[in-house]
Amino acid sequence: MRSASHRVLTVIWSAVLAFLILAFGSGCWALLLAANFKSHAVFPWSVPVMALVLWLMWQYLGGSWWPRSNSDSRRRYRRTNPVSGQAFAWALLAGVLAVVALAAYWIVLFQLVRTPPNKLPSMEGYPHLTILLVLVMASLVAPFTEEPAFRGYCQVILERNFSAPAAVAISSLFFALAHLTYGLYWTKLLVYFLVGVTPGVIAYLANSIWATIPVHIIADLSFFTLVWPHDAARRLVSQGGADPRFWLHVLQAILFTTLAVLAFSRLAKVTASSRAAAGNRLLSDPIPG
Repeated sequence: MRSASHRVLTVIWSAVLAFLILAFGSGCWALLLAANFKSHAVFPWSVPVMALVLWLMWQYLGGSWWPRSNSDSRRRYRRTNPVSGQAFAWALLAGVLAVVALAAYWIVLFQLVRTPPNKLPSMEGYPHLTILLVLVMASLVAPFTEEPAFRGYCQVILERNFSAPAAVAISSLFFALAHLTYGLYWTKLLVYFLVGVTPGVIAYLANSIWATIPVHIIADLSFFTLVWPHDAARRLVSQGGADPRFWLHVLQAILFTTLAVLAFSRLAKVTASSRAAAGNRLLSDPIPG
């Protein structure tokens, strides 16, 4: 049995690695974007530069380059294992259904508790193509940084020392804390925690972040374009009562949560069957020599 001190050190180490990866990826994008806007350049040169930075970071996290002594560990921690088509399809469906439910939770909470909206950078005055390219890159930076950070390195390390539910919960807590930049509000942190649980469960069941990255991209695009821009105009229920739109979002939360749970259950069965089949193949293979 693992000692308590070992588990504490494991939690700390997993958090340090996750936040270092996050700080590098998100920090590079923030600096490049700020420099791009400060120079008033119409062409978003920060986008191709960040694409190169992401590629280099991705390669390193997957085991490339020095030091070779930990290449295998870095490859395992990145958690980019192959995923079957069936498992990928169910993971994508479960993730999308969860995103729709989480968007509803966010909107309902904003109408129940006064919460400042997230501040998005102003793109006023820039060409539509520039805005589109920056939006697309912003929706790629987070998945390709946060997935290997939290569902890869952090959660893989935690799963070796804790039960799967505990590992997912701890990594999701770190994921929520990583979004304190949007303010210390329990409404936001609760949704961020649940947003972290969704890919955390998918990563554990599919044993790969290839199944979580597209879900993360869809979530970012959905919140960037459909949810956050309207938060400032949301009316509190305590001030004007619950209008039909509020109850529609409540229904959305209940319905899509139920559908997501069913899809996750199916994903669990599919991945369990795949692991059982792989185990049977190993047992049936002739022993060399």
